[in-house]
Amino acid sequence: MGITSAIVLYAVIWWMTLLCVVPVRLRTQQDMGKVTPGTQSGAPEVHHLKGKVIITTGIATVLFAIAAGIILSGWISIADLDWFGRMDTPYPT
Repeated sequence: MGITSAIVLYAVIWWMTLLCVVPVRLRTQQDMGKVTPGTQSGAPEVHHLKGKVIITTGIATVLFAIAAGIILSGWISIADLDWFGRMDTPYPT
């Protein structure tokens, strides 16, 4: 795995983790009982975004370390993911 693919893998894991963490402890305007006229009642009132970014970074770092370890160790390779037998036939020249 090259440096570019490692950065892309970390970014994908980080954003997926953030999208899973954002709804946790989210307080909407409707939950707080203070809906501002002209806004949706489901709009966030208290979002705790700074803490969620820190939690996301920690979780994403652990998940990235696991994924990078599996990829770099060779425990799972592209040949293991060849479900349709495409690696068995030579490529046309």
